[in-house]
Amino acid sequence: MNETPAMARRDVADRLREAEHPQSPFVRFGDERPLALDSGVILSPVQIAYQTYGTLNAARSNAVLICHALTGDQHVANVHPVTGKTGWWETLIGPGKPIDTERYFVICANVLGACMGTTGPASINPATGQVWGLDFPVITIRDMVRAQAMLIDHLGIDTLFAVVGGSMGGMQVLQWAASYPERVFAALPIATATRHSAQNIAFDEVGRQAVMADPEWRKGRYLIEGTNPSRGLAVARMGAHITYLSDAALHRKFGRKFQDRSNPTFSFDADFEVESYLRHQGSTFVERFDANTYLYLTRAMDYFDLAADCDGVVANAFKGTKTRFCVISFTSDWLFPTPDSRAIVHALNAGGARVSFAEVVTDKGHDAFLLDEPELLAIVRGFLDAAAQARGIDAAGG
Repeated sequence: MNETPAMARRDVADRLREAEHPQSPFVRFGDERPLALDSGVILSPVQIAYQTYGTLNAARSNAVLICHALTGDQHVANVHPVTGKTGWWETLIGPGKPIDTERYFVICANVLGACMGTTGPASINPATGQVWGLDFPVITIRDMVRAQAMLIDHLGIDTLFAVVGGSMGGMQVLQWAASYPERVFAALPIATATRHSAQNIAFDEVGRQAVMADPEWRKGRYLIEGTNPSRGLAVARMGAHITYLSDAALHRKFGRKFQDRSNPTFSFDADFEVESYLRHQGSTFVERFDANTYLYLTRAMDYFDLAADCDGVVANAFKGTKTRFCVISFTSDWLFPTPDSRAIVHALNAGGARVSFAEVVTDKGHDAFLLDEPELLAIVRGFLDAAAQARGIDAAGG
């Protein structure tokens, strides 16, 4: 957390290298394939970094697109090249797992506006030769999905067997189903909503203000000036992480236990285990994430509102769709509570869609979708197995 100027410069070099030359496959679209954004900006060139797992079958019918959440990236089921940690959804994806890489061809792309190789505020602006910073246009969930569609086209896939994601990833799933219904056979939006609540927008604004209050942020020019607003980003991560958990989960894991001591120090050190845990979450997060990216992705979530594009009626987004849906929520998720998921189900029903719904009983909070939750794994497996049978995908992926 206490970076020296030399450490900050080294961090900047590492971030720039990963933003422009990611340690994963990537495709770069030039002026022949510009991306039209909701803001009215025409973005070109556009680079998209991604990972794939498994094999695309001869019919090209077994592709599963994984949409990552706010702090995720394309390294969904492999060792992360920056942190050395295992993939963020390895509980769900892999050989013999619910999203079986011996059966499905799994794709996960770093979203537009992110910092792990897809074009975003940490990328180089070709017009200036410098980092975009806050000159990068504000993007939306729909813009992210448009960019993903460009990647899917590049991979030669007409129709996705399934699109799966939780939280911000779930928003992308819903947008995929709304924007490209003919290209999505099955959709699994998990722990998400058709729009951000006022409370969630408020939490996001607190995080953005924490980043912008860091003197090293330099009005978004920190990569150009060789600084790193790590303190502000760490605080933003700490605040957000609290919303991913539940009171019961925090109590079970930490309670009021002291950290490596039996009595208070009567100081502002991390006396309690929960304080030490949050500080650790903040300090490790800044090693792999870009501060401006945090601003852009939280703003994209704030702007997401499916009804706004459909005369104020969410059901209009799914009218006549042939996509089959499975909507999943968690009892202890207060960031995207079950009523948000029920609203999705009601809209799908009103639009005449085929939809199933499951509320998983757990005290693990919003982050339950990332954890080893047996009921979640069983639901995903069952839904995809039935969809695969209807799609004509056998156990070997053919």
